[in-house]
Amino acid sequence: MDGRDLVRSVSVVGSGRAARGLRTVRAAWRRRRIDAAGLPPRGPERARVPGQVLGVEPGPGGGLIRFSRSELRIVVAVNGAVFWGWDGAAAQPSYALAGSGPEPDPRAVLEPDKDGGWRVVAERVTVIVSRHGGVQVCTPGGVLLRKELPPRWWEPVGGGAARWMQRSEVAADARFFGLGGRASGPRLRDGGYRLWNTDPGRAFGPGDDPLYLTMPVLLVVADAGTHLVFHDTTWDGTVVLREGEEGAGSGHDRAGRCEVRMDGGPLRCWVMVGTPARVLHTWASLTGAPALPPAWALGHHHARWGFGSEQEVRRIVAGYQERGLPLDAVHLDIDHYDDHRVFTVDEERFPKLPVLAEELRRDGIRLVSIVDPAVRAEPGNAVFESGSAVDAFVRDAQGRAVRGVVWAGESVFPDFTDPRVRAWWGGLYEERLRQGFSGFWHDMNEPTSFGAFGEPTLPRSARHAVEGRGGDHREAHNVYALCMAQAAGEGLRALAPGERPFVFSRSGWAGLQRYGGSWSGDVATGWPGLRASLSLVLGLGLCGMPYSGPDVGGFDGSPSPELYLRWFQLGAYLPLFRTHASLRAGRREPWEFGAEVLEHARVALLERRRLLPYFVTLAHLARRTGAPYVRPLWWGAPEDRALRDCEDAFLLGDGLLVAPVVDFGVDRRAVQLPRGHWYDTVTEKVYQGPARVHVDAPLSRIPVFARAGAVLPVRGADGGLELEVWAPARGRTGVGLVVPDAGDGWDEPEIERYVARRQGGRVVVAREREDGVTEPPYPVRVRGLG
Repeated sequence: MDGRDLVRSVSVVGSGRAARGLRTVRAAWRRRRIDAAGLPPRGPERARVPGQVLGVEPGPGGGLIRFSRSELRIVVAVNGAVFWGWDGAAAQPSYALAGSGPEPDPRAVLEPDKDGGWRVVAERVTVIVSRHGGVQVCTPGGVLLRKELPPRWWEPVGGGAARWMQRSEVAADARFFGLGGRASGPRLRDGGYRLWNTDPGRAFGPGDDPLYLTMPVLLVVADAGTHLVFHDTTWDGTVVLREGEEGAGSGHDRAGRCEVRMDGGPLRCWVMVGTPARVLHTWASLTGAPALPPAWALGHHHARWGFGSEQEVRRIVAGYQERGLPLDAVHLDIDHYDDHRVFTVDEERFPKLPVLAEELRRDGIRLVSIVDPAVRAEPGNAVFESGSAVDAFVRDAQGRAVRGVVWAGESVFPDFTDPRVRAWWGGLYEERLRQGFSGFWHDMNEPTSFGAFGEPTLPRSARHAVEGRGGDHREAHNVYALCMAQAAGEGLRALAPGERPFVFSRSGWAGLQRYGGSWSGDVATGWPGLRASLSLVLGLGLCGMPYSGPDVGGFDGSPSPELYLRWFQLGAYLPLFRTHASLRAGRREPWEFGAEVLEHARVALLERRRLLPYFVTLAHLARRTGAPYVRPLWWGAPEDRALRDCEDAFLLGDGLLVAPVVDFGVDRRAVQLPRGHWYDTVTEKVYQGPARVHVDAPLSRIPVFARAGAVLPVRGADGGLELEVWAPARGRTGVGLVVPDAGDGWDEPEIERYVARRQGGRVVVAREREDGVTEPPYPVRVRGLG
């Protein structure tokens, strides 16, 4: 018995949270007993390295290189991505990859290299393998991007999962991004980052790590080029990063370093190189195109834990309507359930929910339902009974259903790694559709199980199907939420085939974008939480998750009017624009913060509504190219070091640059502009980049700049689509893409391309098609001509 855990048990039981406190103590000790009986003891281990190279076996896209104690397979795919796997690890099966993965590149050649090593030469990349198992990734011109040292394994003498470590070096000027949702980013500083989806159990800020959605995806940006590396194993692990240092011209640079340590799973890796746009396109081709949200999901959402009744929902909606504030969705939290039981409705407080949903829908407002994975373990609970009938729940090593404590009390957990269970769970959304819900918000799916001490999740020894291969929670934990999203996405497509499913999830893993998006989780109310909100969205976008957003105003506490407004103004330019708060937090309606905040929030809401066609276009482009809506300033110029270090501004698509206010009392701020001409969208003053400029940021707005030549689809005064064209610089042209979309359904609209040119003192806009140039079919408004 751990004395500290005993103290925690006593303190929780005696804290006044009597019934639930006692349950969480019992749950924590139960989890510990299950693991003590079900996890194999870790005894002596034997360390191993690859050894000396013995020979090779060429194959499609590369080949197999044999060492005295291991073997390495390297394959370059037709899309330029490089795969390598040690000890026979293949690209499939994988939870991250979409389909069977890309085909090998038949033009890639395995050939001898100096000093007894080998190399694979392809069009976009060269991979060099030393005679001891080190791997170097180079550009076609021979510039080194990444150097992997020979890996090391620690294998239990009696058998079982082997731990492994992989160390690598990158350029001294390199910067690290990614690893999923990290509050301290988007640039990842020196330190350790755990790869284990975790509910922190409280509102979080920049210093908290790990959080709900981690993934072993790292984007490295350096002068020599950009590359993305993905270690395809779902086990618990840690990534330790250390940025390099340049020798100030002395030639004694210290390389940047990355160390990956995993508790198990295959040692296999994907690397893609190129521009940021090319890298993310390749990543999307590997892991699947991002889901396309319906157009209404790109509007404004209002949520709260604690609406409590139909009357309260109607009051909030009426408040928006009476004040002329756009509203596109209302989210119902767990308090709309019947005693916290999933797929139920409290009919006393919501007696006519389908009628309410239909009335809201006629006003252009959709209802979104929270969905938790935990199922109350109670006879008579329909979901528990139907799940038990199909053996849907996770079991321990002795074959007993694993129980935990969540909001519903004693609960069991569906095994989403079983295709049968996914099919069963997906069918349950029929009840949600009958109630009138149009979207679904997955929560508590790390998965979370409350405990007075220890990790707030399932026992590590809990058994999972893992697609029929069999495994335990050590392997299944990080993909639990991904598989839950798959169940919902596939179920909804079958239940409502004419509509695009709208699903977003607190937790997930690489590939979650195939089924929906994510949100920040319980970000703390405060200026650090506001900064963390932007970090999470940027970081997730660089991991292939283009649709995400924070709880505007923070999850806990009561934001000051200034903090709320600045958060609201930022949210208006993020993919998921949602206000939300906890049961005990202050209100989040714009009119609750005074007349001045209300008027400025109205401006932000109307601007979001005006930009909705632009967001729809960005959603379609994300689906086709993998490019996130929200991009770091260095997206188009990764070689610009000043941009690489800028974390308080972002690009929205190619056309806009948004510089939110993330500090108290600021009414003027510095903005780092990329190369080119940029217009202040309010004053229309033009600035020449690259430059650091200082601009006004009054409470009424945050600075937003338009790129010269940008052609933006916006909503006109009559509600129809209009082209807003920002005058190109003299002697230059501008380009913009437009994807007209009906708002739902599965049609693939054509991408329309528009070109803007100066002719004397005016700007001419034309649509370029394969059969020639035509006039735009929409009204055109030119800005920036003074």
